[in-house]
Amino acid sequence: MDSFFRTHKYLVEHVNSLVQRRLMSEIDWNHRLIGIKGSRGVGKTTFLLQYAKDHFAADNHSCLYINLNNFYFTNRSLVSFADEFRKSGGRTLLIDQLFKYPDWSRDLRYCYDNFTDLHIVFTGSPVMRLKDPDENPDLAGLVHSYNLRGYSFREYINLSTGSDFKSYSLEDIIENHLEIAREITAKLKPLAYFQDYLHHGFYPFFLEKRNFSENLLKTMNMIIEVDVLLLKQMELKYMSKIRKLFYLLASSAITIPDAPNVSRLSSEIETSRATVMNYIKYLKDARLLNWIYPEGEDFPKKPGRIYLQNTNQMFVIYPNNVSRKALCETFFVNNMVRDRKVNIGAQSDEFLIDKKYTFKVLAKDEKIKNNTKAIQSVDMIEIGSENIIPLWLFGFLY
Repeated sequence: MDSFFRTHKYLVEHVNSLVQRRLMSEIDWNHRLIGIKGSRGVGKTTFLLQYAKDHFAADNHSCLYINLNNFYFTNRSLVSFADEFRKSGGRTLLIDQLFKYPDWSRDLRYCYDNFTDLHIVFTGSPVMRLKDPDENPDLAGLVHSYNLRGYSFREYINLSTGSDFKSYSLEDIIENHLEIAREITAKLKPLAYFQDYLHHGFYPFFLEKRNFSENLLKTMNMIIEVDVLLLKQMELKYMSKIRKLFYLLASSAITIPDAPNVSRLSSEIETSRATVMNYIKYLKDARLLNWIYPEGEDFPKKPGRIYLQNTNQMFVIYPNNVSRKALCETFFVNNMVRDRKVNIGAQSDEFLIDKKYTFKVLAKDEKIKNNTKAIQSVDMIEIGSENIIPLWLFGFLY
């Protein structure tokens, strides 16, 4: 136990989250079992350590961070470790890489039922279905699950400039975008940072002194190799098929996002149509893709349009072939799907948000339309007018 406390102390003393993540204030930390899901590379470990630093002294033994990648846990059960920790005065156990541990849901349920004086916060893959009673009967209804995303454009600007801009709701932006944009642009030029954000601002590891593209490529492959194959219990021999499928979908998503041709994809990767659809869902659950449907439709029907999950991925897959239109739509969809229902609108180039708001997304070379009732989200303008809103402003939704 002492060695874990020494590691905890060192990590907490050296963690340096340069921007306050909005999720930190959204979580109800009073719950006894909290799951923080998020794709690889978005900063889940840093998030846990920052929580420990903000709420406990580094040498306060009532809080402990552990990583279940540690070989120690191949021969020590989580239940017995948690029991020893609480008997030693521990009250908050922060668990990283939980999905690497066999029978993690069963052991967490035991801890929840029997160690009522213990708070557990854990990180996990987005592929984990924590609230699904069919896939996770042990924890459904008990765990309070939250999603940690990559940096928003707002967080990226705050990090890059030392600013402290706040986030806005979608309703705030729709109703007050002129005032909000004027307030922000009076302090800096957001478009001066926008292209860099689209290229490399979503993942915190752009701050590391390593090649960003290679790092992101490695991360994306790890998502397929570990998050998808391990958690979906797929055999290794199928990895080449799902990697090829992802590349085929991504190649389309960076040029003209559209409905997948499932028959063609089935032939390309030599598997059934049903398997193709399941693989697409796995990639979407793993936060490698976003999909949108016409209103009233959903899986297992094929999506109406597929996008990469964020714009940074587009420049890694095929950097010289990224369409500005696809880039703008990917940015827009990625910000909206966080907590909004996104569908294809009545017109093929429209987005319907929460069955209430209709948007068109216009790239910088597209002409603004004067005869549309849709809200127009326009690339590369600082300040809008009436129903014309700068695209960058939707990066302030979180």
